[in-house]
Amino acid sequence: MRLIVAGAGGRMGRTLIHALHEADGAALVGALEAPGSELLGQDSGLLAGLGPNGIPVSADLWSLSKDADGIIDFTVPAATIANVAIAAERGIVHVIGTTGLSASDNAVIKSVTQRAIVVQSGNMSLGVNLLAALVKQVAKSLDEDFDIEILEMHHRAKIDAPSGTAYLLGQAAADGRGVPLEEKSVRSRDGFTGARGRGDIGFATLRGGTVTGEHSVIFAGPYERIELTHRAEDRMIFARGAVKAACWARGRKPGLYSMADVLGLGSQS
Repeated sequence: MRLIVAGAGGRMGRTLIHALHEADGAALVGALEAPGSELLGQDSGLLAGLGPNGIPVSADLWSLSKDADGIIDFTVPAATIANVAIAAERGIVHVIGTTGLSASDNAVIKSVTQRAIVVQSGNMSLGVNLLAALVKQVAKSLDEDFDIEILEMHHRAKIDAPSGTAYLLGQAAADGRGVPLEEKSVRSRDGFTGARGRGDIGFATLRGGTVTGEHSVIFAGPYERIELTHRAEDRMIFARGAVKAACWARGRKPGLYSMADVLGLGSQS
């Protein structure tokens, strides 16, 4: 499968180029960066710490997508939304791992899926998606005597909070409880907050160092506590998951898919 990496100069972009270099059944055919980037024109293989691959970094997705089957997109919301329209017009698979997307951004993505194939997830790893399935089941099994708190930590350079993975896990918990996450989530506490609301789903965010990603979902009940945790040790787990998602999506009917679909876990919603 011929794939473009969006955000080729970023941490995930370079990891994706490595993953495609090692992959069977998928290959890099384009490296995309933002207009005006100082990386434009550089060899994407050298940029990723590999040998030269003859694929220069470009800002022209329309031209790159002419000979591609899909795009893997771990960028920023504005770039992803711009890429969505081109990918849909070209009829190529769009794998979206971008986080920090707003409700209106997600509405734009959903609007193209009547004619486009999109796989979107806040986290592309097998472990996190298995964790989300477990969180949903535990939340369904326990009543509101068990308070739900989600704790996440990432490296100091991460620009959005809480993480997309934290939201993924929060949504799984809300789905298990049969409640709307937007009505039950508590994302910050400061000052005299009063007692915790029954049924709230709390989020706590830590940032520092070079942490790839750690997430815990805590079910705190009377005199006992259940904790489900995932620790990512290398970004390659996300990159390999994204490549797997792209290959899985090829030839599917248009629609909006998740990693739960890719991994055969069934819908988490």
